[in-house]
Amino acid sequence: MGGADSMNMTRRRFHAPPAAFAPDKKSAALSAEEARHLRDVLRLRQGDEIYVFDGEGREFHCQVQDIARDSVQLSVISEVAAARPESNLDLTLGIVLLKNEKFDLAIQKATELGVRRIIPLESERADVRLRDSDDAHKRTTRWRRIAAEAAKQSGRARVPEVNDPLPFTSIVSAARDQQSPKGAARLMFAERGGRSLNETMSGLSGTPLEIIAVVGPEGGWTDAEIELALEGGWGIVTLGGRTLRAETAAIVVATLLQHRFGDLQ
Repeated sequence: MGGADSMNMTRRRFHAPPAAFAPDKKSAALSAEEARHLRDVLRLRQGDEIYVFDGEGREFHCQVQDIARDSVQLSVISEVAAARPESNLDLTLGIVLLKNEKFDLAIQKATELGVRRIIPLESERADVRLRDSDDAHKRTTRWRRIAAEAAKQSGRARVPEVNDPLPFTSIVSAARDQQSPKGAARLMFAERGGRSLNETMSGLSGTPLEIIAVVGPEGGWTDAEIELALEGGWGIVTLGGRTLRAETAAIVVATLLQHRFGDLQ
């Protein structure tokens, strides 16, 4: 569609977390990575104007004041409306761990599609096994960077939360124990044993305000995992008769839910 490219011609956007802004929100600093992009890629100079989003929904029109090797100092001209509005649907997407490039793609596209929260999941048939906490931390840092970049490119002012990896059993237990808002829905997308999305959602009264959806690995969920979800009150959804790759399924699930309940019209 070219939406991101045409939008970025009018807004040169950068990301700076809330801590990078002065308490009075009149100045801010860009990280070394963002500074290099501003200086070496876009070749901007002192006095040029840019837009900076904080990852939590706010965006600011700024002017470049000082360019150093590893940072850029900005003055804030004004707060502005985000380049693209957020979806009204609070969508959490749990994705079972996939090999690097596949999971990177799923993170990127989920962000573009307006997902609020991404939870990497460990399951019985996951493609990836985490070696230790350091391995998990490195991967999460990478995924958060990908999400921030995708938010910048797609015009979002909010960067999705990317949780540390969790066992699938933990998300089921947490969702069962959590006091969810009225209208919340929990959906497991599986290749077998489920109903269509329409059938699964027909029992809900009104439009759900929050959805937690989980997508399984290439090898599918085990019978025990599906049974655990059923016991926890999750709806089991099966998408058509074709077998989708796990990263494709994650993109399809986010698209369907945003189209049906969010802002993807």
